[in-house]
Amino acid sequence: MPAQTFDAFQVVADPSRRQMLQLLSKDSMTINALAENFDMSRPAVSKHLKIMYNAGFISITDIGRERYCILKQNGFNELQNFINFFDKFWITKLKKLETILNNKAK
Repeated sequence: MPAQTFDAFQVVADPSRRQMLQLLSKDSMTINALAENFDMSRPAVSKHLKIMYNAGFISITDIGRERYCILKQNGFNELQNFINFFDKFWITKLKKLETILNNKAK
């Protein structure tokens, strides 16, 4: 059975994964160190990490006997592109409103 893939929004929809991403924004962490921050089993943490890895939010690097999770930009690009689209949409709408209000004020 192929691994289930999640889009960027499904990845950040889960509060535990959002918290993991925030922790990793401070520094890379071993899987065990990351797991210590959560009241869930180590396999459950690993499942979340696999989802984030597959979606491009983190990389996992073996250093000696430890596996380190490192934040990556790739997964965030889809989120940023979506937000940028709607930023442009609202800026255009607000500029049109400003033009209408300025014309009425004359």
